[in-house]
Amino acid sequence: QVQLQESGPGLVKPSQTLSLTCTVSGGSITTNYYYWSWIRQPPGKGLEWMGAIAYSGSTYYSPSLKSRTSISRDTSKNQFTLQLSSVTPEDTAAYYCKALETLYYDMHLGEQANEYWGQGTQVTVSS
Repeated sequence: QVQLQESGPGLVKPSQTLSLTCTVSGGSITTNYYYWSWIRQPPGKGLEWMGAIAYSGSTYYSPSLKSRTSISRDTSKNQFTLQLSSVTPEDTAAYYCKALETLYYDMHLGEQANEYWGQGTQVTVSS
């Protein structure tokens, strides 16, 4: 089974770039039909999808964060990374990486998929 682990600094200063790494085991980030996402949850708020990188290397971003977000991967290390530039205290959140394994399309149920989540890592933006 796919396992994911977030890593990176827990404290970032305003205006700096937040950088997190997701290390994947139990599966390759290049395996067909897997999508690798970053999701965050500010204190007291809901989950916010930030963006994803597909098995092909294609990237997708939330419109609200696109200008500041970059997702990349290192296939030799089986890792993908998040960079969020120009951070402010409003970027303080728990950050999660997630895998989406698409399986098949059911004509009645729609797309079938499995999800695998990291445990999350807390990032605080403060001077």
